[in-house]
Amino acid sequence: MELSKKMRRGHFLKNSIAFVCVVVSVCCLFVVTISILRLPEVPVGSRAVGLYRTAKTGSVSVNEYEKFVGKFGEMMIEMLPEDLAFTVFVPSHKAFERDLRLRVNDSLVGEKMNDTYAVVSRVMGFSAVPRTLSSVMVPVDGEVSYDSISGFPLYITKDIDGMLVVNRIRSERVDLRKREIVVHIMDGVIMDAEFEQSVQPDYGEE
Repeated sequence: MELSKKMRRGHFLKNSIAFVCVVVSVCCLFVVTISILRLPEVPVGSRAVGLYRTAKTGSVSVNEYEKFVGKFGEMMIEMLPEDLAFTVFVPSHKAFERDLRLRVNDSLVGEKMNDTYAVVSRVMGFSAVPRTLSSVMVPVDGEVSYDSISGFPLYITKDIDGMLVVNRIRSERVDLRKREIVVHIMDGVIMDAEFEQSVQPDYGEE
């Protein structure tokens, strides 16, 4: 009889230990599962694509970014440090060709390269602001003003469709990003009257 009681106690003790082990295992599994679920999701390719975002479409690929910005626009952006906050109002492809007579297949070769770099650097001085300025920071029907890095005043408004207007030049694309730099693509070139006069074609020349 005494032996039977001892065996029952031993069996009960073993069952209790097994039950505690099961409970501890389930708790550990629950904690691990919750921890995994709370980890931030990192999308595939975020290292490449995450550098180029636009508030209008969410994000753009590297190829799309290059298509919008273009060679001359990229030259402008590369003149700025990527780890500091800047906003650049970059002329579109057509604006570079129409207003500055710069063409990729002609202006980036031979001796013309130095002249092109000088023109683009002047445009960058008129068009870059040493701060972050996304389209959502500009009120509709309101106006904000900042000096560019060359001291040229920029008067910025926003149309009802979300496009920015800077010194009466309207944007074609807003809120592209390259690291800390915000890029807006403009349908024109922001420049002062003196520089504008200097880049006008001489119609008297043949």
